[in-house]
Amino acid sequence: MLGQWLDWSLDGQLPAASQGVFASGTYHLHAPGILELIPNQVSSAPHACIYSAAVHGNETAPVELVGEWLSGIEAGSVTLGAPVLVILGNLPALKAQQRFLTTNLNRLFNRDLDAAGEEPDRARELMTAVDNFYARHSALPKLHYDLHTAIRDSRYPRFVVEPFAESPTDTQQWGWLAAADMQAVLHQHQHSWTFSHYSKHYHAAQAFTFELGRVAPFGQNDMASLKPMRALLTALSEGRSPANRPAAQLLFFQVQHELIRHSENFQLCFSEDTANFSRFEPGTLLAQDGEAGDFRVGDTPLYVVFPNANVEVGARAALLVAPIT
Repeated sequence: MLGQWLDWSLDGQLPAASQGVFASGTYHLHAPGILELIPNQVSSAPHACIYSAAVHGNETAPVELVGEWLSGIEAGSVTLGAPVLVILGNLPALKAQQRFLTTNLNRLFNRDLDAAGEEPDRARELMTAVDNFYARHSALPKLHYDLHTAIRDSRYPRFVVEPFAESPTDTQQWGWLAAADMQAVLHQHQHSWTFSHYSKHYHAAQAFTFELGRVAPFGQNDMASLKPMRALLTALSEGRSPANRPAAQLLFFQVQHELIRHSENFQLCFSEDTANFSRFEPGTLLAQDGEAGDFRVGDTPLYVVFPNANVEVGARAALLVAPIT
């Protein structure tokens, strides 16, 4: 199962059959990088689960994490009790070990997308796969964990981004995330067309973007620190309630402002190796833009997340956030 899927996904080697069986269910190879697992018997607390990785091709720890979990399914040490759709997002970028090839796939998950190109085409394929999966399992609560690693260090290496949407997040999620050793939660303040946002906005799924440490090549990731996260994926795939800890263990932040690159003449006014969640005091100059001008911190301190001056014009260069209760 796992070998067939990976060979097809990365090397274009068509499998002998598009479906098959394992100890606790059946698998269906819908397309390269899109694998559905159906349990023989649904357990007592199932979700319709989507686990996605490699939406950015250089983020390898989530691919290894999903691979470990899939190996447990294949070996029979994990008993499937809920339907799971497993997605590897940007296959050419994953093969090239690059974040993306032409444009950032994780900004394209919008049903109004009309752009042409390999990554827009992949976004449309993945949106259709999500729609079809949730339609097939419409009786179950929906869940989507999109797994990433960050391009820089962080004061909180393991954190989640909660997409903005009208549908609420179940409070039990915070306890599950705390038990999975997540350290912080970042609430988005507006629509941002990421993969997890797609599932929450269009399907009212419980959906998050997970940042699981820093980008590293295959074989160089700290997988020991992700054992609690693997336990969460395993519990949900087995259709049982995951471990739970007090949500007070998590630090919560709210986005206050987005720094957008409006022109070619743009720069961030702090070091390129500044860690996520670094704090800046009132009056600090954070960005200069040939069109938008200067941006300074206002009356209260702000923390920077995902700073990247080398984005396309019109794209987000940083999130500025503040702690909340």
